[in-house]
Amino acid sequence: MARAVAINVGANTTLPGFRGPVRPDGRFAYVPIPEREPTAHPVPTYADLSFPLDVDVSGVADRRVHLDPEFAGVHGATDYTYGDEHGVKAGPLSALDPGDSLFFYATLSLRGDPADRPEFPPEWGAYLIGEFRVERVVTGETYRSLGAEERERFASNAHAKRESVDARVLVAGDERSRLLDRAVPVSAPASGATPGPLVTELSADSGNGPWWRRVLRFDADATARLRSVVTDRQ
Repeated sequence: MARAVAINVGANTTLPGFRGPVRPDGRFAYVPIPEREPTAHPVPTYADLSFPLDVDVSGVADRRVHLDPEFAGVHGATDYTYGDEHGVKAGPLSALDPGDSLFFYATLSLRGDPADRPEFPPEWGAYLIGEFRVERVVTGETYRSLGAEERERFASNAHAKRESVDARVLVAGDERSRLLDRAVPVSAPASGATPGPLVTELSADSGNGPWWRRVLRFDADATARLRSVVTDRQ
């Protein structure tokens, strides 16, 4: 049976210095982090991207973006890939099998009256924003041993565009993958730092400390329930 992990992605108060917005109706903007490494292939800047909800990128307009994960049809992407160079994430991601779910969550700032959506944290919170149904996972070591034709599956990924491909793991999503239409809160209504039931009741995480920066793991039963929750919120 399918399992799932969820990882934190997207703009935050450190990189590039602000969070993406979310509206009380659940509409949100996926804002990637900046690209901080030299690239061998062209990558877009913030000014090149089109954001919903009038995201102000004037302060970082000329900075290149690290478009990872990429969702087909979003910000010019044509595929579903994700790469990560951090060992703490690479381990759980490397264990995913075809058909498993890789969920992405981001910290978003509420734009609108909190009274219009009382289940959303009043200032900022963690929200599920996307899902890959896993098609293939390769470790960085395996990637380096692939032939040119097999590497092409990950050619559009931001890590593959760097001068040195530094990903410890690369994940490709199948055609069921998607950027969500509506963000699904992972934080509790009390505050962004307070874990909601998707963390405390479904995941294996304790919910203590900065849980919103960690990899969240879900067993088969929890994955089925999580998928149902996400589908019901769209």
